[in-house]
Amino acid sequence: MPGEKGFNVIDKIASCYNDLFDAEKRVADYIMAHSDQVINMTVAELADESESSKATIVRVCKKCGCKGFYHLKIKMAKEMVNHDNAEVSNTIDINHLEQSLRNILANKYEELKQTILNINIKDLECIINCIKNANLVLFAAQGNTIPIALDGAYKFTELGITSFSSTIWEHQLVIAHRLKKGDVVIAISASGESKNLLSIIDVAAKQKATVVAITNSATSSLSSRADYHINTISRERLFFPEFSFVLTRLAAMTVIEALFFLLASSKADSHSYIDIHEESMADDKI
Repeated sequence: MPGEKGFNVIDKIASCYNDLFDAEKRVADYIMAHSDQVINMTVAELADESESSKATIVRVCKKCGCKGFYHLKIKMAKEMVNHDNAEVSNTIDINHLEQSLRNILANKYEELKQTILNINIKDLECIINCIKNANLVLFAAQGNTIPIALDGAYKFTELGITSFSSTIWEHQLVIAHRLKKGDVVIAISASGESKNLLSIIDVAAKQKATVVAITNSATSSLSSRADYHINTISRERLFFPEFSFVLTRLAAMTVIEALFFLLASSKADSHSYIDIHEESMADDKI
């Protein structure tokens, strides 16, 4: 069943990376950059290469869902065997465009695969029911996730679900104060640590609205305060370990797309609303 297998090791490390201490990040960086070598190393060798201690390595292993270093190596080895393309790597080189594109495609595929397959099915059923029964769905976002929120509000409104978002967070906050019991807030944030978004969901909670968080971290402030959380995966750090923040939005956009398709297939009047919208736009097309 989707959602029962858990994230693979690399994606789990990427997901919890911001929660690691500096020494633990050195271990995580080395594992992500040299995964094919790590499976043949001893804990002492990894400690030496990553300039850390054995205890630090064990802590990292446990934080990414493994019992210890040996368990982590076994999981990584199995994942490598199961990978359907052994020719990909984490390298992007402008002088080797064809291989770089293969590498990007393989990692993006894994992002989407791990994001979708690890959604908790029971939570997803509840989220869909809450959205279908809501009088208003507020999409809350800041920064580079605002386009996802705007797109989500547009898509849901097409289905006959009254939805709202805005490029201005204060506008989102005003609408949050207008929410009622049974309404829904979908808060989208890579880090899950935006103070403004936390303010919005705190207001939503007081209004007894249901809060759904879509973030890259299951331990973020946003996810811990939400009623439901969908954990997205980003592999950017594999390509650019020097980046301290997430730039891409593909996984979060895919979650919104999945919700849209599921709602469209289960909401009895969704097709009629889509037809009405298409007809109203017909005169604008050549």
